[in-house]
Amino acid sequence: MDYFAGLDVSVKETSVCIVDDAGKIVREARVASEPEALLQVLTNAIYRFKRVGLEAGPLSQWLYSVLVEAGLPVICVETRHMRAMLKAQINKTDRNDARGLAQMMRVGLYRPVHVKTLRSQKLRMLLTHRKLLQSKAIAIENDLRATLRNFGLKVGTIGPVKYELRIRELVENLPDLAVLVEPLLLVRRVIREQLGILHRRLLAIVRDDDVCRRLMTIPGVGPVVALTYRVTVDVPARFRNSKAVGAVFGLTPRFVFLQQISCMEIVLKGAGFILGDPNADEVAGYIVALRQCV
Repeated sequence: MDYFAGLDVSVKETSVCIVDDAGKIVREARVASEPEALLQVLTNAIYRFKRVGLEAGPLSQWLYSVLVEAGLPVICVETRHMRAMLKAQINKTDRNDARGLAQMMRVGLYRPVHVKTLRSQKLRMLLTHRKLLQSKAIAIENDLRATLRNFGLKVGTIGPVKYELRIRELVENLPDLAVLVEPLLLVRRVIREQLGILHRRLLAIVRDDDVCRRLMTIPGVGPVVALTYRVTVDVPARFRNSKAVGAVFGLTPRFVFLQQISCMEIVLKGAGFILGDPNADEVAGYIVALRQCV
């Protein structure tokens, strides 16, 4: 007899529901959201699982890889599709969600999602941390500009390298303001230093990646865009055709702009990002399709 399992994963605990091929619940459990606890339930010799489903979430990539290594037929389910299937429930609980997910696995009413490879997950982490530090540094610089402007001190157009020197020049004869801006300048300096470390790490990775170097031959594509595209696509074979790639980057077909550059036709699609990886904002607005002109 085939069995199907549904896992409703939260940060601390996971609700597990196991049903047979007739839809009858044969076991329910609530265990810690740790691989060892889940394997203790799912590797029981009594059950021969045909499908084990869990919802895409913060812990899904970690748990998915461990369960797959254990030989379980795990399927990561798309979140919006699962929510639409389970919203008819009267009582919304973790236990009922696990039951509903198990039944979805049994009847095949699910939409699987791609779980990124371990390398892509690490590179995505690098891009996310770099973008975070960059946004914080820019936020501090903009705040200093705005607050000093209230006292008639205009920073003007200045690059990141000479920014701190410019701020110190403005408050040199105003010790009361200098005391207030010094903590922000110190924090900004540290953030910029660490941002430089991450950026150099990114450049080193791109330099040794043939795909990224090939993407950078496209006009307007730099190392950050190339690596973001590489990480988001991850496994090209998972796309049926090139048209399916745009949706992953959150691009919508509401607006299409054509621009001729030399002998290449570049299709740019913009007009709002509805879906997709937030990191893909670096790529959104850039090249979706590139083909040689005849």
